[in-house]
Amino acid sequence: MNLELSENLRNVVDQLSEQFSDALIDIYKSTGDTFIRVEPDHIVDICKELKEEYHFIYLADILGTDRFTSDERFEVIYNLVSLRDRERLFLKVWLEEENPTVDSVTEVWESANWHERQVYDMFGVTFNNHPDMRRIYMPEDFDYYPLRKEFPLLGIPGSIELPSSTPDTE
Repeated sequence: MNLELSENLRNVVDQLSEQFSDALIDIYKSTGDTFIRVEPDHIVDICKELKEEYHFIYLADILGTDRFTSDERFEVIYNLVSLRDRERLFLKVWLEEENPTVDSVTEVWESANWHERQVYDMFGVTFNNHPDMRRIYMPEDFDYYPLRKEFPLLGIPGSIELPSSTPDTE
């Protein structure tokens, strides 16, 4: 691999490559950041290793994306920061369209709780072993996931009662 990485980040990537050789799918740089795509089944172990051994103690965010492809449609991105070493690393997992699930990392970072709930609420990705897997923005009985590509831009008429858009004329 011929990536321009800091010495510390190079060490992290090399060690992960040795320890999780079957779990790392791709390592690349984009817009100055380092991305590692991993097998979904190994996300918790890799996150534990990054936190405990390499001081990536800050989980800045977990994002969902809809790649809108026939294979591995959904992507979950973990934005990790080592405050000690001033390094940022992104982990990615790709999930199938049917029943997109991945293990929760709340046992590694408690702050993952709301991030994972947001990804669940907007994309329908379920996080196994999550302590409170329920919707965070949308009503529990809402049957749709608003950030999926097939969701209509103007919403689904009648799915949620909206306030009147005209001012009261009293």
